[in-house]
Amino acid sequence: MPEVLTQQEVRPAAHVVRAEAAETPPRPERRRWRRGQGPTALLFLSPTLVIVTVFILFPILFSFYLSFTQWNLFGGAPAFVGLDNYAQMIDDAEFWQVFAHTGIYTAGTVPLNMALALATAFFLNTKVIGKRFLRAAFFTPVVISAVAAAVVWRWVFDPNLGLANWALEALGLGAVNWSNSPTAAMIALIIVGVWKSFGVNMILFSAGLAGIPRHYYEAAQIDGANGWQRFWHITLPLLAPTTLFVLVLSIIGSFQVFDIVFVLTRGGPLGATKVLVYYLYEHAFKFFNMGYASAVAYVLFAVLLVLTFVQIRAFRDRGFKTAA
Repeated sequence: MPEVLTQQEVRPAAHVVRAEAAETPPRPERRRWRRGQGPTALLFLSPTLVIVTVFILFPILFSFYLSFTQWNLFGGAPAFVGLDNYAQMIDDAEFWQVFAHTGIYTAGTVPLNMALALATAFFLNTKVIGKRFLRAAFFTPVVISAVAAAVVWRWVFDPNLGLANWALEALGLGAVNWSNSPTAAMIALIIVGVWKSFGVNMILFSAGLAGIPRHYYEAAQIDGANGWQRFWHITLPLLAPTTLFVLVLSIIGSFQVFDIVFVLTRGGPLGATKVLVYYLYEHAFKFFNMGYASAVAYVLFAVLLVLTFVQIRAFRDRGFKTAA
């Protein structure tokens, strides 16, 4: 015969069921889209949508259209010319010369910038007196206006009265004609570019170093690893996502340099420091060839897009896990 539970035996079971039901969190109810919420949401978003549309989306789409036209900004409607602007760019020797100058500036700025930023961040990550003051001091050039900074550096590199030549002469080296030597002018641009932007990279590297667990270093030190081995086998691999982010931002920023070139060298001497964005500026606002300038802008965009994908792929092929 089956066992018959008494009332006293049933009550505990009921209490258990109610307790389990109380522990199980209730399923969140799906919020229904109430009538009238859509227009209200669009009304609140309308200022942002208007700003984004007028100042971002419309210029992007209009400049893309202009890259297939010929327009002087003042007279008449843009005349459609197809791919003529891009063909003219490929045949223009000055464009390739300017592209080479941009590559030289990037190759000189990015590695030096990242190396100094990483070394400074690594130094400030240790127990050093005045850490906060030093971080603020190194970050100060970032918040200074690029135009104001370029004006100051213009006086620093003055061939006759500048502090750069005074320091070189104090070290027993000869003075340099920074304004008339093509090589010296490019070096001056690289120095200013590194000084202006390395503070941002230092902060990013500092954040990346702070996120590395300390027990990795402690375990490696117990195993007998020296400082270089800990840096090479622990710091660099775990810092790979930050390194990729800094590398991408640095290359994009170096290809888009304009303000310090405009104030410091004006693309001279003899066009030795003319970079892509300055070349774009000349065709847009000196020659008023807006179609050709727009084509240059989209070629610059394509180059940066390809370089970004190449860097991400290179990091992935090396086995580094990145956020991309």
